[in-house]
Amino acid sequence: MSQVTVLLEAARRGEAGAMDRLFGVLYDDLHQLAHSKLRRSAEMTLLDTTALVHESYLRLLNAGSLEARDKGHFMGYAARVMRSIVVDFVRRRMADRRGGNAVHVDLEEEIAQLADPRERELMQVHEALEELAKIDPRLVQVVEMRYFAGMTEPEVADALDMSLRSVSRDWEKARLFLAATIT
Repeated sequence: MSQVTVLLEAARRGEAGAMDRLFGVLYDDLHQLAHSKLRRSAEMTLLDTTALVHESYLRLLNAGSLEARDKGHFMGYAARVMRSIVVDFVRRRMADRRGGNAVHVDLEEEIAQLADPRERELMQVHEALEELAKIDPRLVQVVEMRYFAGMTEPEVADALDMSLRSVSRDWEKARLFLAATIT
């Protein structure tokens, strides 16, 4: 049994310090994951790689329970948490641009389109994934692991305990759904 698996089991049992040791062992991998996630959105979020890893750690620590059974499963879960952090940050920025809690007055559609197109695209991807989760949550897991975590199809198959062919089909289905949904 690998050190990561042992630490994951200890974290699931709520053993003190297990999550700290787990993050220590996986820090470089999490840093690489955060880098790949921010490669597409760093200019929108103003987050750096280290800040994203640390914020992910805090969210995972505050979640209380950890259901990951191995490294691949944990990295997929971490990718989902990182995506959530980036989306939350973009939402706050977009809300602030629209006046935050100020009283809103509807303006013409053209003025509303002045937001950064990358922010709109990120929100469209997030909303499309939420819709896809209602249809098939497994497809969302495959997208998170492939696109956001940068995992290979064999790594995803191992993490989700699926055949490589099933992962390939799910990846293709998810890509088609996203392409048809995102305008």
